[in-house]
Amino acid sequence: MGENGSFWESLIYAHPTCTTWKQEAEGSIYHLGSILFVVGFMGGSGFFGLLYVFSLLGLGFLCSSVWAWLDVCAADIFSWNFILFAICFVQFIYVTYQVRSVSFDREFQELYSALFQPLGISLTVYRKIVLCCDAEVVTLEKEHCYAMQGKTPIDKLSLLISGRIRVTVDGEFLHYIFPLQFLDSPEWDSLRPTEEGIFQVTLTAETDCRYVAWRRKKLYLLFAKHRFISRLFSVLIGCDIAEKLYALNDRVQVGQGFRYDIRLPNFYHVSLPETPRVQPPHRLQRGSPRRKPVGATDCGS
Repeated sequence: MGENGSFWESLIYAHPTCTTWKQEAEGSIYHLGSILFVVGFMGGSGFFGLLYVFSLLGLGFLCSSVWAWLDVCAADIFSWNFILFAICFVQFIYVTYQVRSVSFDREFQELYSALFQPLGISLTVYRKIVLCCDAEVVTLEKEHCYAMQGKTPIDKLSLLISGRIRVTVDGEFLHYIFPLQFLDSPEWDSLRPTEEGIFQVTLTAETDCRYVAWRRKKLYLLFAKHRFISRLFSVLIGCDIAEKLYALNDRVQVGQGFRYDIRLPNFYHVSLPETPRVQPPHRLQRGSPRRKPVGATDCGS
């Protein structure tokens, strides 16, 4: 115990203290390095945040190395700062290589910026999603069908990038599908992974369209490996289905000028007892979530 005490006493008290301080300030290189350290530690996360941090910290260590070589003339201070500069430089090159390895074509880059980046999805996760669709964008010409009612099997999930898709059932118009919306989210949600089904609506390209398609089996394998991606698509598909339901809601009314509201399925039954009972969306048959409520009429009719 006495030996430990003498060690700490010698470490604290035997070390010479600063009796006088230098009157002159260090050179501009030292202060520049300190500023670079302060700014560098303000970097964010992700690839570009790492590039920001390593570039500024590397420059800061380089300035400290120059300061130690020219002003302090201390080999140990110079050596440590130069080693740290070399580490930051290697890390910067490595992160740069990773960024280049996850670069995408223009359409996939725009899709990432518009849909996935606002949700905080990293480029590495997005790369797995893109590779699952073979990084391919499919073209659908005007008036060509993506799916035909009662004929086309539900074997993929597609996301519209450009153009406009018209959705009809028995020749009657239901709603449009616009860019950044899924083409077949209701069909996807209506089936379990082991089930098979066919489209109950017809999807026709009203303009020249381009979309990304993921095969069901391949996408489910991706979900099994990465639960985060599975939850991400679950949220995106749920929001997309909600938008389609509200698109149908805007087109129907329930007598006396009242418009049907899917948020209040029982309101009209109380306030308008003479109105025929309207079937709420949550009672629609499984596999046909696009069909409009029974007893509702189009606004234009």
